[in-house]
Amino acid sequence: MLAKLTKPYTGLSSEVWILALITLINRAGAMVIPFLALYLTKKLDFSLVQVGWIMSTYGIGSVVGTFLGGKYTDKIGYYKIMYRSLFSTGIVFIAIQFLTDFYLICLGIFVLSVVADIFRPAMWVALSAYSKEENRTRSVTLIRLAINLGFSMGPALGGFIIAGLGYNGLFWVDGITCIIAAFMMLNLLYQKTPEQTKEDNKDEKKLSPYRDKQFIIFWFSIFLIGFGFMQYFSTMPLFYNKMMGLDEQNIGWLLALNGFFIFLTEMPIVHYLERKKINKINIVIYGNILFILSFMVLNMTSWVGITIVGMLLMTFGEILGFPFSNSYALDRAKKGNQGSYMAFYSISFSTAYILGPNIGMQLTDNYGFKITWYVMGILIFISIFLLLWLKRLVKINS
Repeated sequence: MLAKLTKPYTGLSSEVWILALITLINRAGAMVIPFLALYLTKKLDFSLVQVGWIMSTYGIGSVVGTFLGGKYTDKIGYYKIMYRSLFSTGIVFIAIQFLTDFYLICLGIFVLSVVADIFRPAMWVALSAYSKEENRTRSVTLIRLAINLGFSMGPALGGFIIAGLGYNGLFWVDGITCIIAAFMMLNLLYQKTPEQTKEDNKDEKKLSPYRDKQFIIFWFSIFLIGFGFMQYFSTMPLFYNKMMGLDEQNIGWLLALNGFFIFLTEMPIVHYLERKKINKINIVIYGNILFILSFMVLNMTSWVGITIVGMLLMTFGEILGFPFSNSYALDRAKKGNQGSYMAFYSISFSTAYILGPNIGMQLTDNYGFKITWYVMGILIFISIFLLLWLKRLVKINS
């Protein structure tokens, strides 16, 4: 029994496990972000409009940081980018607590987002270097598990810290955990030499992701998926409260269901599909179909239990779509400009973070939840069309 449970995790390199541990510590320490709106309104007395602008600067900083991370990863390597980002993020976290002016807070949150998200493309490139092609998707999944577990632990730990030490303690703990993660990386994780990670075909022409037609089509499809996905953490809680009568505690449990099932089932599912060698684009399409259904079922009935059905459909759509889309992006990238590819891929989610919640709120305010869910379904259907177009182009060019 134990052998069956651990089988999906076998064959992964020790470096991938260390990278997952560093990611877990880093993400578990990122406790400020979930409580940022409360901190800004309760501690600093900012208005909701001001909080909205501050959150927008976070999203913009994420795009800038991801772009710069990809660019400089290709220039100086993933290793330097990763530990410099971790250490700098820790310093900025500690410093932000001393800012009280609105414009300085905007600047501080922007800088925090930039230095934190420079890490993301470098991490995915490191993952490519430390994992074999045959278990790359499982390696991606392990990192996703670390991220999800970290995000689940973070808010719980953050609540205890605020109760015991106040919001200032939150900033100190966040900063210190980032710095600890940086030192762990320097002491436990070693950069592979270029000879260990180079492609067999040295003469293969490197293509910019911004000129790669197939990857641009893929990017727009992922952006549309991300756009819909963001609704589950912005407009969807309002739907649960206003239309289904759920209180904050029940909404929290419902959202926790997502992380619980990902932690429990994602690795076995990915391991099974990886062994079946199913086309990655097909798997992402199947995930999209589940995403569409997760929105459509909400318009079918007012029964409160449908919220669980919708959440489970979205969760399994995420399990199919995100690891395999990430793995596809890594496979598409050429050695030497993987940072640019993974940055461009990550920017699709950062852009969705900027636009998705705001547009979703506007749609809901003007047309109601039912129309909003139909619009999300249409957008993800367009994503499926783009992926089918991509498959056709790949077949023509193969």
